[in-house]
Amino acid sequence: MRRTVIIWFLFGVFVLLPACHRETEEDRVHKVIGTVQTAAEEKKIMTILDQLSRTYRDPQGYDYEGIKGLLAFYFYRHQKIHVYVPSQDVTVTGDGATASFEAVLTGAAPGESAGTVLPGAFGVYRFNVDLRKAEGRWKVTSAKWERIGDQAVGGAQ
Repeated sequence: MRRTVIIWFLFGVFVLLPACHRETEEDRVHKVIGTVQTAAEEKKIMTILDQLSRTYRDPQGYDYEGIKGLLAFYFYRHQKIHVYVPSQDVTVTGDGATASFEAVLTGAAPGESAGTVLPGAFGVYRFNVDLRKAEGRWKVTSAKWERIGDQAVGGAQ
């Protein structure tokens, strides 16, 4: 009898309790950023573009089509891409949201050895992303990014 009670208790803790958590708007914004991160590593341009609003415009001068071209160029130029986002600061206000985070981006050029200690492209960037909720989905409407710590890695340019 005691064993049955313990089993039901553990079942409740590990199976039923997580189901009680309701996804917040902040969680949904985190998912958008995570989707873009994964799609970048898999070089899936259309998945990334699906997270962008068609009215996307940013301070760097890119619009939706410009970002599409930028991604195509970067993906063509780098055979392998890795994106590391350690944490995100998300703020939601009504149907608008901002996500701020730092990301480490690396890319290996075609022919670059897998044993290379430092990849051909390495950079740490600070992102400030604006999102708007439309038709029940969060979409990126603008993003500002800047390279931080722009010193040469390992003494090379």
